[in-house]
Amino acid sequence: MCPNTNSLLSNFEIKLRLQRYATSTIKTYKNALAKFFNAFEHKDLAQVNFEQIQDFLHCLQTKDRISSVYQKQILASIVKFYLLYYDRKLELSMLYPKRKPKPLPKYLTAVEVKRLLQQCTNLKHSCILKILYGCGLRVSEVITLKIADIDSTAMRIHIRAAKAKKDHVVPLSQTLLQHLRQYYVSFQPKRYLFEGQYSGKYTTKSIQSFIKKYAQKANIQKRVTPHMLRHSYATHQLENGVHIHYVQELLGHNSIKTSELYTHLTKVTKEKISSPLDML
Repeated sequence: MCPNTNSLLSNFEIKLRLQRYATSTIKTYKNALAKFFNAFEHKDLAQVNFEQIQDFLHCLQTKDRISSVYQKQILASIVKFYLLYYDRKLELSMLYPKRKPKPLPKYLTAVEVKRLLQQCTNLKHSCILKILYGCGLRVSEVITLKIADIDSTAMRIHIRAAKAKKDHVVPLSQTLLQHLRQYYVSFQPKRYLFEGQYSGKYTTKSIQSFIKKYAQKANIQKRVTPHMLRHSYATHQLENGVHIHYVQELLGHNSIKTSELYTHLTKVTKEKISSPLDML
């Protein structure tokens, strides 16, 4: 890659940081844009047109067999680049992959969650499992929790700058609070609620690893992930009669459509709903 494009990539990163893009998004955009620059290293970038971009993508599809996700990332990075550097809004919507229907979220039954928890004898791991399932948090939210975010007076947990930079609060159960107090006395975390060996944030990889281990011990015939516990929380809340709008608020979803995915999972339990006539 010529020095000019290296310089462009560095400057592109600075612009994205100033616009407060997430580190992971910046890395994805830079990698995708580097591939674009490499393909057009002998071209005048200012003159690149729709047909050339289309041929570039077709080449990646046929030779590199890129995924639809990566195709979208490349297109998004190209659009962003031309908007920032040439004040050109490229119309590339025709090149985006056709949207596939979202699969229904996978979740654990209440019995499976109980079996998973019973296999966990490590106090820190147990608290992480209980906060993932008991509060429906994303694993990224769990590892960034600070001690000050646990409000035992108001009995709530403050989730700060979650996905889409949206703060929200979730209820703190008395049971979870008792376990967290035991954990705090034993581990004495300094800043983050869950810290690694050297006092930094606990890692997502560590959580994924021990969940997989306990799931195997519990003989759960599913690929259990931290996010599956969040799905389980949402599904079980709806099964217990919690209103969909409240579930949306608890999960920190911007759109009710995201939360409505869980209603498809709970249809089978509607058979258990009694008529108000039967309660007279």
